Amino acid sequence: MRHLPLAAACLAFIGLATSGPAMAASAASRFTEDPYPSTYRPLPSEPVLLRNAIVLTGTGERLDGADVLMRDGRIAAVGAGLQAPADARVVDATGKWITPGIIDVHSHLGVYPSPGMKAHSDGNEMTAPVTANVWAEHSVWPQDPGFAAALAGGITTLQVLPGSANLVGGRGVTLRNVPATTYQAMKFPGAPWGLKMACGENPKRVYGGKGTAPSTRMGNVAGYRAAFIDASEYLRKNGGGKPKDPPKRRWWQSGSGSEDSSGDAGGKRDLKLDTLAGAINGDILVHIHCYRADEITTMIDLAKEFGFTISAFHHGVEAYKVADRLAQEGICGALWADWWGFKMEAFDGIQENIALVDRPANSCAIVHSDSEEGIQRLNQEAAKVIANAHRAGIEIPPERAIRWLTANAARALGVADRTGSLEPGKLADVVVWNRSPFSSYAQAEQVYIDGARVFDRNDPSRQPRSDFLLGQPAAAPGGVL
Repeated sequence: MRHLPLAAACLAFIGLATSGPAMAASAASRFTEDPYPSTYRPLPSEPVLLRNAIVLTGTGERLDGADVLMRDGRIAAVGAGLQAPADARVVDATGKWITPGIIDVHSHLGVYPSPGMKAHSDGNEMTAPVTANVWAEHSVWPQDPGFAAALAGGITTLQVLPGSANLVGGRGVTLRNVPATTYQAMKFPGAPWGLKMACGENPKRVYGGKGTAPSTRMGNVAGYRAAFIDASEYLRKNGGGKPKDPPKRRWWQSGSGSEDSSGDAGGKRDLKLDTLAGAINGDILVHIHCYRADEITTMIDLAKEFGFTISAFHHGVEAYKVADRLAQEGICGALWADWWGFKMEAFDGIQENIALVDRPANSCAIVHSDSEEGIQRLNQEAAKVIANAHRAGIEIPPERAIRWLTANAARALGVADRTGSLEPGKLADVVVWNRSPFSSYAQAEQVYIDGARVFDRNDPSRQPRSDFLLGQPAAAPGGVL
């Protein structure tokens, strides 16, 4: 359920909300106006019929001996005995497995590219606890060799996020995993931005180490609240908000609004507050780095206080303790298969975490990477979850597990209407595997994005190489794969 933003309450209270939906829409467009729009264009593609495979649709179905027809960059049909159009290329996929393209909701490719050198470290703007003004896309280096390596692992879409040093780290961007010279040419058209927030040890360690706030978890929460109070006042001044419920007046709204906790909402446009206002309005999706169960619930309460919606908690090694609450609130858990113990807030992680988060009705469990190496084998990270669940007496079939990498991930990124499952009309983002993707021996043999064959393990001409690697041994055929 969406809760009333404080800014909307302000609007309703002072009578500005009566100007109707057009004003709210124009305010939303101001806060999320894109001066760096996507220039992505799908590669040319021919009609393709993949024939006689085991198909995991991403909708919870497994189809044995089924075909997948792609045409005009879209899924045209899925089922047994499909007729090949006269102009289609027919691929015998007997013995193969077919899935939707894999989606990683938590990546730092391009902002922490390889080689991992200080000159390439562009993911954390550690100059203030709240840097909602920065956008990860402005640090993305399209030549990062990691993009091609991820493609060979079946990754067709990924969200690139800022790091987790700050309370609010800035906007993330959703990319199509295609070779490009500019990040705009990779930018998923129409995909909403994500807002990266972080709770727990990271921000208090970074700023406590500098002798500034926050240096405690209570300082973290005070910092979030101050930032969203500023954003709510900014919304009121700029005619924003989407009032839906009866107004609620807060004590702090009685002031003149001429000052704020950071001194940066004094009437001019503010890039930081644009982003926070867009999150309150629901136009920017909130993704929160958070480990402990108690902090997860505190962040849910924070979201209710200020009216924003959390799309996903990331990492969440204790998410299993609040799995029912996450499902009830409609929040995804974007989690590791088995990372734990590398710092105190990760101490109580268990290998059954994702399996338990996946159990309630309306659950949304996701396997993510947060790693330039892990993104190359997300399918096998998911396989570890299946194996650990089996040892605990929980049986998870492949047709359910594939949703952790596809449909659920698309839901968290706000693009589930376009990708994440093999359904007619959706983008033809498809992976052909040599065997079950949850096998230790699984390899992606072919990867299609918008119906174009962008990777083929048996065709060197369809194995993209980063410009950065040209002339280096690693760029030789098979070198980066």
